[in-house]
Amino acid sequence: MKRLFASIILIMACLWWAKSVSADSRPYFYPFVNPYVATVMELPKAFEVKLPEEVPTKEYTIDVFPDLKIPDVFWYEDGLPFSLAYQDHKAPLVFVVAGTGSRYNTPRMVKLQKALHQAGFHVISITSPTHMDFVVNASKGLPGDSLRDARDLYRVMKLAYEKVKPKIEVSSFALTGYSLGAFNAAFIAKLDDEQKRFNFKRVLLINPPVNLYDSVIALDKLMVENIPGGPEKFDQWFRGLVAKLAAVSKEMGHTELSGDFIYNAYKRLPPSEENLAAIIGTAFRMSSANMIFTADVMNGGGYIVPKNARLNNSTSLTKYAMVSYRTRFEDYFNEYLLPYYEKKDPYMNRQALLDRSKLQSIEPYLKSASKIGLVHNEDDIILMPGEIDYLQGVFGNRARIFPTGGHMGNMFHPDVVRSMIDFLTGKEI
Repeated sequence: MKRLFASIILIMACLWWAKSVSADSRPYFYPFVNPYVATVMELPKAFEVKLPEEVPTKEYTIDVFPDLKIPDVFWYEDGLPFSLAYQDHKAPLVFVVAGTGSRYNTPRMVKLQKALHQAGFHVISITSPTHMDFVVNASKGLPGDSLRDARDLYRVMKLAYEKVKPKIEVSSFALTGYSLGAFNAAFIAKLDDEQKRFNFKRVLLINPPVNLYDSVIALDKLMVENIPGGPEKFDQWFRGLVAKLAAVSKEMGHTELSGDFIYNAYKRLPPSEENLAAIIGTAFRMSSANMIFTADVMNGGGYIVPKNARLNNSTSLTKYAMVSYRTRFEDYFNEYLLPYYEKKDPYMNRQALLDRSKLQSIEPYLKSASKIGLVHNEDDIILMPGEIDYLQGVFGNRARIFPTGGHMGNMFHPDVVRSMIDFLTGKEI
């Protein structure tokens, strides 16, 4: 009751404060101090940027690999969808890459699309290479290698642009992404500098990890280390959580089981501070599990499912799902991803693959590329100690670091959106 009363007082104070100070003069303020709460909870409406209800949007589908035979278990997959928000005049086009396990049309992507369209951009929204749709339709190998993922995304971007080219007039190209999508964008930018298909005028990284491997291991541990009763209670705890999520899903209407959905569901369940970190970890683990299962099936099995197993639309996937949900990303990396790329490249080893999962591997490029900017938060839960200072050192005055906001919790704060737009339109941030 005390915690609830304190929360109500805080929100009332925030609303009063927001009304009493003009939008142009007030300093940055974020109502959630706890970075885990900041990551999950939405901003009070008084603090969120004003966006249009609708923008002109059209969905498309591209056939990335026309000769690809999709396994029967993925009978519903038929090409990779993406969306275009378009202007009625010549304008710059910005590509947006979704975060871990997210589609092009998740709520966060739709909001970002509206913000960028409102700023005068055409916007192409692309699904994360870790989402099932992308793994089935557009991956050439196993997801998780930064260089391979960048090539896969770049291929999709070229096909997507060719698809919409007759509909829009483009003056220049830009690129952005959030979380894993921001990490992907850094490597795509370097690839484009080599191939020069788009010659991006601006590239903005929103809350990227510095060391992808360390960040995903940390997210994985959030679930494992915060399960009530310890890791040995995983099955019991997970089944209980799924039952609660199913009940919330029924109340909310059918929705994709994604990180965004889990965060929204959390707000409808009885709040529990001790479970919050586990919920964040679970959102990541579920995205990771879907990716691992899909990648295994698409590559002939042998890791989660038996080698060359024949799965179809009537096959029960429950046992495979439970194995996937118990599989850590660390296991996937060591037992499946690494051996896969070692077979393809005689010079590949564990350290070489780990090095490719760090922004440090392209640090000279990031330092010298004045067109690449950064928006981040000091309290982002996916960063390790010292990494904010590292990013500030790499990007210098091309970085805008906010003191609070967790992992993308403040993404639609007016100050954050203004920083994004300012950089993408050529202003300093």
